[in-house]
Amino acid sequence: MLAIFLKTLPFFALIGLGYWAGRTRFFTSEATAYLTKFVFYFALSAMLFNFSANLSLAEVWDTRLVAAYLWGTLFVYGIATLVCYFRGLNIEVSAIEAQCAVIGNVGFLGVPMLTLLLGPEAIGPVMMALAVDLIVFSSLITILITGSRDGRMSLAILKTVGRGLVKNPMIVAITLGLLWSGLKLPIPVPMNEFLALLGAAATPGALFAIGASLASKSAERLSVAGWLSFCKLVLHPLFVAFACFVLFKVEPYQAMVIISASALPVAGNVYILAQHYNASPQRVSAAILVSTALSIVTVSLWIAWLTTT
Repeated sequence: MLAIFLKTLPFFALIGLGYWAGRTRFFTSEATAYLTKFVFYFALSAMLFNFSANLSLAEVWDTRLVAAYLWGTLFVYGIATLVCYFRGLNIEVSAIEAQCAVIGNVGFLGVPMLTLLLGPEAIGPVMMALAVDLIVFSSLITILITGSRDGRMSLAILKTVGRGLVKNPMIVAITLGLLWSGLKLPIPVPMNEFLALLGAAATPGALFAIGASLASKSAERLSVAGWLSFCKLVLHPLFVAFACFVLFKVEPYQAMVIISASALPVAGNVYILAQHYNASPQRVSAAILVSTALSIVTVSLWIAWLTTT
């Protein structure tokens, strides 16, 4: 446990440094927004393209792994939604809380951290989890919130979902990379060095940006934040582990990677969605802050358990 904790500590130390920079206003909110945009559209996209261009589709897609991740994620999504129903919350807030319960920071934290901690072979399962989160659950929350406001499903909702997917640079980077790999195109040396150089900025940039953005988050509604953090950090990896080991018999290494990805704290893009739809952004803010702080310990515990079983 201590060895794993010491390995994860530098990643969280970078988040802490970003938090200090944001809290002291050394990095303003505007500066953080621009850094996040650089990482999201350029550095992380370059990293994902470079990874996926050197992978085959078979290394990313595994039917049993996808089924296990979907089953575990949907099960916890259902638990969070049911709790919202008994609390008398409307569809919008329920969709936001359910999203907090299952969508982890796979893009900014999982891709750089898990590929370094668990080896380069981890990138396939991590990218699969990222793709499922972006394609399935980002679409689902858009459909639920927009549909509840319109009072019906319409073609316009599906167009909104489609535009969101096409404009997401992470999906575009993964798709283009897999197409490049599928066509068996060689990557020219200058292009490969350019992608490696730009992609190298993704890890420190993303972690620093996470911390700086957390500095503007508030910790209101701590009881709700605690419940959502428990869902994300404990229930989500627990049920994904059950699905991997019991229901779908996933290969052990792939199971270890996908469970570790499930154990990551609440993703920042949930806050962006909540803010965009004006659907309880403060409770999402608190969930991100609390889950990220707790994950310093819980992620290490999960990875330590998985690497010793």
